[in-house]
Amino acid sequence: MIRAVFLCHTAAPSGAELAVLRLVTALRRSGAVDASVLLTADGPLADLLRAREIPVTVHRNGFDSRSLTVAGSGPARLITGALELARLGAGLGETLRAGRADVVVAQSTKTLLMGAVATRRAGIPLVWQVHDRIGADYFGAVLAFGLRVLGWTVARGLVANSRATLRTLYTRGRVAAVAYPGIEDTGPVVRAPQRDPGAVRIVMAGRLTRWKGHDVLFRALALLRYRPAAVVLVGGTHFGEEGYRAELEERARELGSVVEFAGHTEDPASYFADADIAVHCSVLPEPFGQVVVEAMRAGCAVVAAGAGGPTEIVRPEVDGLLTAPGDPVALAEALDRLIADPALRTRLGAAARERAGEFGIATTADGVAGVLDRVTRGRAVPAR
Repeated sequence: MIRAVFLCHTAAPSGAELAVLRLVTALRRSGAVDASVLLTADGPLADLLRAREIPVTVHRNGFDSRSLTVAGSGPARLITGALELARLGAGLGETLRAGRADVVVAQSTKTLLMGAVATRRAGIPLVWQVHDRIGADYFGAVLAFGLRVLGWTVARGLVANSRATLRTLYTRGRVAAVAYPGIEDTGPVVRAPQRDPGAVRIVMAGRLTRWKGHDVLFRALALLRYRPAAVVLVGGTHFGEEGYRAELEERARELGSVVEFAGHTEDPASYFADADIAVHCSVLPEPFGQVVVEAMRAGCAVVAAGAGGPTEIVRPEVDGLLTAPGDPVALAEALDRLIADPALRTRLGAAARERAGEFGIATTADGVAGVLDRVTRGRAVPAR
């Protein structure tokens, strides 16, 4: 059995971290991979892992991962942060060696660097599971190039969360695969029939950060011919983004009482089950779009931004609608069309449920296990 350690730099339960939680759970259940998690910070994710009886180690240290972000970090800070990550990786290498790991799966750009140092010290291979598009539109041209080169140089395997993400990586000579972040089968979602136009509820789930496009939704709401009964924003703020929430709250007051802020939740399923329409409107290409699949699973009529991962999920006019990213006029037209037509919402929602079934966590686990097997072939020994 392969002993795989999944390395995370944060214990905040955001989308990528919750995807790791589901994946590690499925890998352990499959019996093919003895998966555990190594965190460089304690927090809610550690508690969620322990609740599922997943082995988790917290490597306590003084490095604050929030201090090293793309926005607001100049070259000097990035270099200093990279050296700090490398030093942290050296300590992690001793932990990996003591745990007799066969492979490490880095879960972010930060853990890619520290994982490169750690696996070299432990003498084991590194796999980079990529949750972000490594593109100039997010990282900047220079840093994106550097990350692609680093990933190709230090990682023996690459697992991308979509074809859109895979296209941003250098993969020649490496084991590379797409493994969509799967959802867990928690049974059928019970929901009421689609409401009449005057009672429609809209939900948007996602972290309250600018690139998720909440501002686009607000501008679209101002253009609607058909006013929804409620628009629910599900998501919290992280990494110093509280100011953005304040801006959104001011915009919401201008729109009246229709907008509700639900805050962070680990599972938005109940909000999707109570909504008629789910909106995704990221202004940058989404690496995948887990909330799109979750909304489809709940039978919502989905409107998603037509770039990146959602274009691999939603089949336009079959199980959802796609609009141009950052275009409030196009979004308003799509919402007006859906609000006015309960039959269309019902048809798209039923097809969406079927489509979501193609993104199960067991399929994800099979794909990742295949990469780990190819990377570690000849290394793994029977579990002791």
